[in-house]
Amino acid sequence: QVQLVESGGGLVQPGGSLKLSCVVSGSIFRFYAISWYRQAQGKQRELVASITIDGTTNYADSVKGRFTVSRDNAKKTASLQMNSLKTEDTAVYFCNLLIGRDGVWGQGTQVTVSS
Repeated sequence: QVQLVESGGGLVQPGGSLKLSCVVSGSIFRFYAISWYRQAQGKQRELVASITIDGTTNYADSVKGRFTVSRDNAKKTASLQMNSLKTEDTAVYFCNLLIGRDGVWGQGTQVTVSS
């Protein structure tokens, strides 16, 4: 079975940085796009960033210029570098491998931006 394991979340002050990682097992990683989503308490899950099989990236307007998504096909890992963090970035962050109808989700990692 395909599994995604996320890590890197934590508590950071506004203006700080965090790097999230998502390690994929049980799939041919290079053949699938991967996306990062986040869900703040009481709000809907939203798409943050995505990266295609050839490395093309897309970002939500709210994170453009601050977040960078990347992938390492050899290590079967996707990353989300988050800089200049704001309080509104506080959420649980999930990675999703675009396989099948619903994709495959990681367990989520909490990011809290607070002073």
